[in-house]
Amino acid sequence: MSSRKLELVELPDGRREFGWIQDGLPTFPFRFAPSGLATRRQLRAAGLCPGGQDVVAQIVWRRGKAWAGLYRVDLAKPKRIPSAGQRHAWQAAMTARRRCIRCGRDAGYYLPRTTRTCWTCENTAATAA
Repeated sequence: MSSRKLELVELPDGRREFGWIQDGLPTFPFRFAPSGLATRRQLRAAGLCPGGQDVVAQIVWRRGKAWAGLYRVDLAKPKRIPSAGQRHAWQAAMTARRRCIRCGRDAGYYLPRTTRTCWTCENTAATAA
C-alpha cells in the first residue's frame, strides 16, 4: 500500500471530508466514513439496497488489506420483499438440503453437497467397507 496522507477529498454530493484518494475513490479509515454513506451491510440492516448505484467511496482497515464500498444512502432503494410463493420455494429448497438421500431423515443440519448423506449413513458405509 502506498503511503497515504489525510487531506480534504471531495465526495460526489460536493462535501469535502478528510481522507485520501485510492484506486480513484475517496477512501476513509475504518469507522470514519462520512455521514450519508453506508456499506452494503449497513444498507441491508436499514431495509435498503444500493439500487444499481455505483460505489462512491470506500473504507479500508487491516492496513489496507480489507475494504468495503460505500454507497449513498439518499439514492438507496427499499429492499425487495419476496412473495409468499418465493418464500415457500426457498423453504422447500432448504429442507431438501437437510434430507439424507440414503435414510430419508431430516439430519437437522445442512448435508455436504458432495454426498448428501448424514453422518450416521456415512459412518455405517465406512465401517461396512
